[in-house]
Amino acid sequence: MPRWLAPCRIAFGALAAVALGVAGYHAATGPVGVPDFLSYFTNLSNIAAVAVLLLGGRAGLTGGRPVPPVVRGAVLLCTTVTGLVYGLGLASYPGEVMLPWAGQVLHRVMPAVMLADWLVDPPARRIRVLPALAAWLAFPLLYLGYTLVRGAVTDWYPYAFLDPALPRGYERVAGACFLTACGFALTGAALVWLGNTAARRRAAWTGAGSRRAHARPT
Repeated sequence: MPRWLAPCRIAFGALAAVALGVAGYHAATGPVGVPDFLSYFTNLSNIAAVAVLLLGGRAGLTGGRPVPPVVRGAVLLCTTVTGLVYGLGLASYPGEVMLPWAGQVLHRVMPAVMLADWLVDPPARRIRVLPALAAWLAFPLLYLGYTLVRGAVTDWYPYAFLDPALPRGYERVAGACFLTACGFALTGAALVWLGNTAARRRAAWTGAGSRRAHARPT
């Protein structure tokens, strides 16, 4: 891992933590409230991203145990999908929930940071697609179940496509969930490929550098 990566992880983790803290305070003192604020996939994904970056940065500075690749990959998938959906304009974020600058940090900056972190420091071992997807999709599926159950109790859903009170009810919700799951799976497969490609290139570059070093005259 490059020496500069650890302080960068801590810096961006701190930035996201500040954005979440300010946005959370804004929600707590406004009409949204903390429970609803914490029920948005974006916020939960970024909380996990903060933990991964800060723990990874600390491990890099102290020589401690790094964050497991399966955890990094799962968080990367969630933040990447968040960024893609936001960037494509497929979902709007209510203004009363997120301050503009915090929204930019959590929807645009953090997905890019997590992807760059994955490419700069890819997992050392080759990732297999199916086992990775099985692990990475666990949180989105748990979130879906939590949202549907909580929504049925509170009559509030963070995203319109999950609200069965809208036209076509659960038929539309099921179709939207299926398409979303396909999007997660395709994105996850792409991230696996990117991670494996980055790892091969790093291994080739490291091997070439080592051969050049041994070839130098003493």
